[in-house]
Amino acid sequence: MADRRKQGFGKQLAELHRWNAWLVVALAASGLLLSWGAARGWLGEGRVWVKQLHIYVGLITGIVLVLYAPLLRRHLKQLRGRPAQRGNLAFVVFLLLGWLLSGIVLWQLRHLPPRWATAALAVHDLLTWVGLPYAAYHSVTRMRWVKKPHRRAVRTDDFAAADGDEARGAGATSPYGGGLHPAASPPTLLTRRQFIRGAVGVALAAAVLPSFFKWMGGSLIPASGSGNIAAGDTDANRMLPAPQPLPDSANVVGGGARGNFRLYTVTPLPHFDSDTWRFRLDGLVDRPATWTWEQFLEIKRRVQVSDFHCVTGWSVYDNTWEGIPLTQLLDAAGVRAGAKYVKFYSGDGEYTDALSLEQARMEDVLVAVLHDGQPIHRDYGGPVRLIVPGMYAYKSVKWLDRIELIDRPHTGYWEARGYDNDAWVKA
Repeated sequence: MADRRKQGFGKQLAELHRWNAWLVVALAASGLLLSWGAARGWLGEGRVWVKQLHIYVGLITGIVLVLYAPLLRRHLKQLRGRPAQRGNLAFVVFLLLGWLLSGIVLWQLRHLPPRWATAALAVHDLLTWVGLPYAAYHSVTRMRWVKKPHRRAVRTDDFAAADGDEARGAGATSPYGGGLHPAASPPTLLTRRQFIRGAVGVALAAAVLPSFFKWMGGSLIPASGSGNIAAGDTDANRMLPAPQPLPDSANVVGGGARGNFRLYTVTPLPHFDSDTWRFRLDGLVDRPATWTWEQFLEIKRRVQVSDFHCVTGWSVYDNTWEGIPLTQLLDAAGVRAGAKYVKFYSGDGEYTDALSLEQARMEDVLVAVLHDGQPIHRDYGGPVRLIVPGMYAYKSVKWLDRIELIDRPHTGYWEARGYDNDAWVKA
């Protein structure tokens, strides 16, 4: 009876392990696809479905953890005297719980303060950088082709010679009875299994560590500057003359942005030249206008300090933006009585979004040309981008070059692909 119960317990653990392995694979595949910037454009509406799949798989992982909880104590007893396996178990449970809890915060970020989401995203990303390589290492080094020759001795200086010695040892016979006896093994430094595990570990570290340190510098280490562009990085835009910052902007009145922008785009990055760039304001207005770059820089600007929140969970705080209040442009154009919405066009030729006229007239909605006293880099929406601090950043259209007053609602690029039209950030 005891043996039968033991077998049943073993089957339960094996089944949960199998389920967990497949769930981690699904989470990894969907998570990496969501974080891949180049996939945002061609996935389109599919990105929303991939995100939902990622969430549902994460919740199923939580169910598996709940099912495992009653077995944990018995499993730990079974691993008594095996510290390496106990450590592995503790690490995997920690990973899964960390992913689950931080994922829930990111899933519900609209109902939580932005700083919760910022912290949860950092935790989620960090666990991914650590957990996925560990899972790959754990999986590869436990494959049968690694475990099968675990008794074979391997010299570190002559891998091939060990195979020959092994073959001769396996065929050696005793002179006293013809029975099979293993040949005496020469002194060795590590087994084949240890050699393979070490090689796999080194290969994974070499592949992952450079990207990990780059991410760590961009996501965990506070940074400031216009778009967090590295010093000396040339802007692909050719906009001359450069906008001259107002005193508050030049002195970065807000103290400088805190946090790091992440680069997202749904099209190949466009580039602009001041000779051909034009900015238009038209539609249901009395005085439509088109400006060249030099004319646009002559429009009166102001400086404001505001936070910037992305719907994926990251934020950049205390940005010093300099630009033209949108309400100033609307008043100068003379909004007609029939206009109810303001539509914004990106210079990439693809992205659009809209605000109601009431939203567009909010005091802090800005058509920005400088960030922390510097021209906005092309990669982060320059030369001109919209800033709507009270809403998630998919409303803050990059590469803005046209504003149109319209009389009916417009469904923006991401809203047409499943994003909520209600983009308000929780205070």
